[in-house]
Amino acid sequence: QVQLVESGGGLVQPGGSLRLSCAASTSIFSINVMAWYRQTPGKQRELVAAITSGGSTNYADSVKGRFTISRDNAKSTVYLQMVTLKPEDTAVYYCNARQLVAAIVHDYWGQGTQVTVSS
Repeated sequence: QVQLVESGGGLVQPGGSLRLSCAASTSIFSINVMAWYRQTPGKQRELVAAITSGGSTNYADSVKGRFTISRDNAKSTVYLQMVTLKPEDTAVYYCNARQLVAAIVHDYWGQGTQVTVSS
């Protein structure tokens, strides 16, 4: 079982920056994929960015060039650096850990952190 705790959300003006953190209760060294998702009311949760255990990254088209995902295995923490924020980035951001064990996928989620981009 992996527990995830997000932090770093808040209110920021358009064009501003935020850095989200996701602290895991166990080592993330062996976790196959760490990712950030976001969700707004009435919409499905969408993938924002993901990073594999090998360091490969993937981003939603809407955030490419503005968001950067990184992982610090020593601190069991994943980060999402967000710059040039837009009002449409407003959402609850969730951290996800996906672990493959004996061919079974285990998904773990944090409680979410609110990001609001508004003037």
